[in-house]
Amino acid sequence: MEWSTFLWTTLGAFLTLCTFSFLYKDNPFYKFAEHLVVGVSAGYFALVLWHQILIPNLFARLNDGDWYFLWLNSAQLWYLIPAALGVMMWTRFSKKKSWISRWPIALYMGIAAGMAVPREMHARVIEQLHSAMRGIIDWNNFFGSSVFDTTSGIASIIIFLGTLAALFYFFFSKEHSGVFKGISSFGIWILMIGFGASFGYTVMGRISLFVQRIQVLDDWTAVSWQGDHGGFVFFWFLVFGVFIVWAVFEIVKYFKNKGTTAES
Repeated sequence: MEWSTFLWTTLGAFLTLCTFSFLYKDNPFYKFAEHLVVGVSAGYFALVLWHQILIPNLFARLNDGDWYFLWLNSAQLWYLIPAALGVMMWTRFSKKKSWISRWPIALYMGIAAGMAVPREMHARVIEQLHSAMRGIIDWNNFFGSSVFDTTSGIASIIIFLGTLAALFYFFFSKEHSGVFKGISSFGIWILMIGFGASFGYTVMGRISLFVQRIQVLDDWTAVSWQGDHGGFVFFWFLVFGVFIVWAVFEIVKYFKNKGTTAES
């Protein structure tokens, strides 16, 4: 491994440890890593916005001349309208001209809402209802596709009844009592099962990211201890030495403050 590669790998390992240090408490190492991630992300997405959105979707469509915006022979001049609206948004930073930014923002929000409503209705309502009813409507496959799949129809009924029970729970025009209360209680159980599954899936994803970072640290330490890269070991000890000194300092300060509190 070259020195430059190892230095970048070492920096990544150091920032990983800085981030994990927040498990103890908020500290300057974590703040450094946090601010670095925010800054790098902002710069990265600015470049992505320029090279993958503005250039292909605006400048490339108007690029019939030699210089941007210095020609009138483009076949798609109407793209200057969204370009002008985008420039108008920058007036938000002016105290006197900030009212101009309200027009493109209002137009953008209106178009985005109009496009999002049908997509959301189709993806989150219509498709969900269709999936809940599919096993009930398709009676040919109600008892499963084979002798080893005889419970598919029962599962479809549970999904269908659970969906109705969850909807009953959010029906507040009638008092939740009697049979209605029982159905609502079943809906609560269905909701809790759904929330628990979503939370478990989220935790599993975070644990997967954690395992990946630990693997990176393991690969980094393995390279650091290679015999033909003896100089790399210095950086390994340097990084962990800083953390050990900091940890000892924090522990001593913690017990000192605890003793002071006990005396008072």
